[in-house]
Amino acid sequence: MNTISAIAGRQVLTVAPETPTLAGEQDAVDLIGEAFGHEANVVVVPADRVAADFYQLRTRVAGDVVRKFQMYRIRLVVLGDISAHLVASDAFRSFVHETNKGGDVWFLRDEEELTAKLGG
Repeated sequence: MNTISAIAGRQVLTVAPETPTLAGEQDAVDLIGEAFGHEANVVVVPADRVAADFYQLRTRVAGDVVRKFQMYRIRLVVLGDISAHLVASDAFRSFVHETNKGGDVWFLRDEEELTAKLGG
């Protein structure tokens, strides 16, 4: 079951570890709808609940998912170890570097980093 919490004054929807993977636009829309229902403006998805295609930019899954979150002004946070994906793809590593500079999508290691980013 997904949970709602307040972190640094923001309502955060955290996806439960046992939920289906974030695998495309419809999954993004479902999470955005749930976030709206709880008045959350941040959705945190564990890195291992994100479909493998998301991490392969040529599939365009990441772009489709990110656009949905941007369109509805909900921040997406992929939380956890993505090091294998970073090593496997220079393009994905660049994507992560650029998105982490902005405010729409973040790839973060742990909850401490999430709290620091949201608080700063």
